[in-house]
Amino acid sequence: MLWLSSIDQTAPALPAAWLIATQAQPATLPERSELRRSLARKLLARQFGLADAAVEIGHEPAGRPLILRPRGSGLHLSLATRAGLVAIALAHRPVGIDVERVALASEPPLAVLHPGERHWLENLPAPARPLAFAQLWSAKEAYVKALGTGFSRAPESFSVQLDGAERFTVNDEENGRRAAGVIRLTKNGGHETMAAAFIVLDRA
Repeated sequence: MLWLSSIDQTAPALPAAWLIATQAQPATLPERSELRRSLARKLLARQFGLADAAVEIGHEPAGRPLILRPRGSGLHLSLATRAGLVAIALAHRPVGIDVERVALASEPPLAVLHPGERHWLENLPAPARPLAFAQLWSAKEAYVKALGTGFSRAPESFSVQLDGAERFTVNDEENGRRAAGVIRLTKNGGHETMAAAFIVLDRA
């Protein structure tokens, strides 16, 4: 898996993820959607060697983005936006990406987590919990995006384990699935710390 940081960079191989820091401050869901889609169109145009107008992005009923043009690419796309940071993932198999702000000033909402995750966080020193929660939550959201369900799937119904500073594992007993992904810390355009997560799933 390859991490890139500029809209002008093309990936020599897939899967790849782009974390693009912007100065934008989208205030509403439509503004966030337009920011990530406009950057994704430009990025995909460069990746495919096309004009921006030749790329069209749609979405499934549940919200997962689709590459409508160019037709027949066979590629899977995932998008995320948080606090001006745009994340874009591209792969040959189902893929999910998410970014979360590390909220240092607030206590993480532990009730939304799997019991094992909650127990692990509760045993961390209090100053370490906001970063760990942001990493866990970005991994969980990346996973449900790759599934195509979003959080119509209850977040407490599967667990994420952080495996060091750069990797995580999903244990999903409901689907009988175990999957691995990668995590990364970055900055947005306003220099806040952000946690990013990226996962690619087998089709089965």
